[in-house]
Amino acid sequence: MKLADCELCKGDGGKIVLANEWLRVTLVDEPAYPGYVRVIWNDHVREMSELQDDERLRLMRTVFAVESAQREVLSPLKINLASLGNMTPHLHWHVIARFADDLHYPQPVWGVAQRAPQEQTLHARRALVDRLREAIAEKVSRLD
Repeated sequence: MKLADCELCKGDGGKIVLANEWLRVTLVDEPAYPGYVRVIWNDHVREMSELQDDERLRLMRTVFAVESAQREVLSPLKINLASLGNMTPHLHWHVIARFADDLHYPQPVWGVAQRAPQEQTLHARRALVDRLREAIAEKVSRLD
C-alpha cells in the first residue's frame, strides 16, 4: 500500500543504490555524512511489528549488510542505526557511518554540531561512495 501524502511513498528517499519488490537502499544527500544510507520498506508500514517475521528478517538482514559494507569501505569508528519515523512515519532505517572528527560526534547527527566540517576529510570520504555503492549491492545480492 502507498499513501499519496507520504514522502517515502511518493519519492525514492535518496539516490537509489538498489531496489527490489520489498525494499530499497538509498544514499542520502547529506554533505557532512558521505555514505549515509537509508533502507526503506516499499509498502507504507509504520512499525516493525506490522511486518511478518520473514519480512522483518529480510529488512534487518539488509540493514546489517549495509552496515557491513560501510565498515568495510569507510572504516568508521561507529555505525549508528536508527528507525525513528517521527517526521516520516514510513518504515525506514538510517545507517550512518560515524567518525570521531565528524560534525556532530559524539552527539547524534541530528544534534548540535560539535565542530566545523573538515573539507579535506569529507572529500576523501566522498571519494569512497562509489565503492560503497558496489559493496552494498554485492552484499545485499548475496542475501537471496
